Amino acid sequence: MSVPPNSQWNYPTSVRFGVGRIVQLPAICRDLGMQRPLFVTDPQIAKLPMAQDCIRTLTAAGLTCATHMDIQPNPVEANVTAGVSAYRAALCDGVIAFGGGSALDVGKAVALMVGQARPLWDFEDREDWWQRVDTARMAPVIAVPTTAGTGSEVGRASVITDVRDRVKRIIFHPRMMPACVILDPALTVGLPPHVTAATGMDALSHALEAFCAPGFHPMADGIAVEAMRLIAGALPRAYHDGNDLEARAHMLVASSMGAAAFQKGLGAMHAMSHPCSALLGSHHGLTNAVVMPYVLAWNQPEIADRLGRLAAYLGLQHASFAGVLDWVLELREHLGIPHRIGALGVKDTHIDLLAREASVDPSAPTNPRPVSAADFATLFQCALAGELPKIVR
Repeated sequence: MSVPPNSQWNYPTSVRFGVGRIVQLPAICRDLGMQRPLFVTDPQIAKLPMAQDCIRTLTAAGLTCATHMDIQPNPVEANVTAGVSAYRAALCDGVIAFGGGSALDVGKAVALMVGQARPLWDFEDREDWWQRVDTARMAPVIAVPTTAGTGSEVGRASVITDVRDRVKRIIFHPRMMPACVILDPALTVGLPPHVTAATGMDALSHALEAFCAPGFHPMADGIAVEAMRLIAGALPRAYHDGNDLEARAHMLVASSMGAAAFQKGLGAMHAMSHPCSALLGSHHGLTNAVVMPYVLAWNQPEIADRLGRLAAYLGLQHASFAGVLDWVLELREHLGIPHRIGALGVKDTHIDLLAREASVDPSAPTNPRPVSAADFATLFQCALAGELPKIVR
């Protein structure tokens, strides 16, 4: 086994993969016509040498680099608005989104909004609202993920919290897909174990929910199962040895694969996670990890055969639904993921509101088994008590 060789792909966009590929950032900027990029990242990443090194490299190459670092872990509209102001003030001509999912989402949203006269929420992923976008004035984006979880670098949307209603909203347009992605595993080496675990489980939730979503999409299914195979082998290794470049490389690729696959759909894991993050500020990936087995157990009647095939592909001891569920439970325990949602701040008094919000979340309709607000309340109660819905073994 060894670190995968450097590669270049054009699916779902141009992807430069490999250790050290970040040095190509100035050349990619020029290829996309950027002379004055806006470097979008979060305050924590901004303090790290890798971010400072990138900015110095851009400057040394003769590019004028403005920065926007006012980003919350669960980004809000004000973070996008401030980025648009920074872009315009510096007369920027493109965006470099550098960091975890929050920075990537804000960077893409800024690139959208710099050319729009309408407010942000007019481009929510509802009906045909994406057609309101003035595409001629959108800015190009280069995405550089520094975590292996959200896969936002290959997504056509941004998740932004509406603080008025305490709801996460999806801002969507097909051309929000970054023009180029740099997947450099070396940039993820500094992730601490608990962040590696939470973001890695986020990547797993994307691939797993995409695979279980109803509908015919064999390409998405194939990408999803291979992403899960990579995660099964790499996540425990990356968790225990953050310097394992092969494991980091496989996790970074699997993260992008999961996001490419979930164009097929997501499900109740994300529908439960979004309101928790919006209301309580919980980490999105960690919340997905906590609710994962409860949702799997709920969906068993619709996904048992499918997960049996997945178990065989993953080489689990038991090629069955129960085999996958046991694997998920063991993996969570191995990574120190809490079993009960109370560890994220959820209380019994939150359940009615969380259930109502989950039932209207955009991820809910593609859950393999219908879930009403009352059903979501049951799932939240199970996750609070630490008791899985009954399954048939």
